[in-house]
Amino acid sequence: MPDFDDLIRANQDYAASFSLGGFDGIARAGVGVVTCMDSRIEPLAMLGLTQGDAKILRNPGGRVNHDTLEALVLAVHLLGVQRILVIPHTRCAVASSTAEELRSRVEESAGDSAADVTMPVVRDQLEALADDVQKIRTHRLVPGTVEVGGFIYDVDTGLLDRRF
Repeated sequence: MPDFDDLIRANQDYAASFSLGGFDGIARAGVGVVTCMDSRIEPLAMLGLTQGDAKILRNPGGRVNHDTLEALVLAVHLLGVQRILVIPHTRCAVASSTAEELRSRVEESAGDSAADVTMPVVRDQLEALADDVQKIRTHRLVPGTVEVGGFIYDVDTGLLDRRF
């Protein structure tokens, strides 16, 4: 199948100089990041980190949902995470569109109904960020010693703005 040939070749080049074999998976810098799946975001680079330093959790809008909370509990208790950054970003599609607009765009692309798909819309990004930070800070399995911060990443400047 030629569809993945370029990526397999790139992987072979990557593996040729791979140096993390045997790594235990502990976040070396003790950092956890929740951010959007947007390809303009490079979580490690924007924080001055390298591979192995952090646990990265990505989803539409960079939201803290049930699955994200479960992953953070594991990261805190088993993988060395002591600081968590929640980082949505500027010009995010889920923060600047309605569910109807997103659904319509998906249906147009798919040529099929998306009525059964939940669209992860963020009506007020700062309110959502405050809520997400609070969910982590008050989770019964996230100790008070874990630092949790809420930031907005500007996709046009590369800067983080701490909000919470």
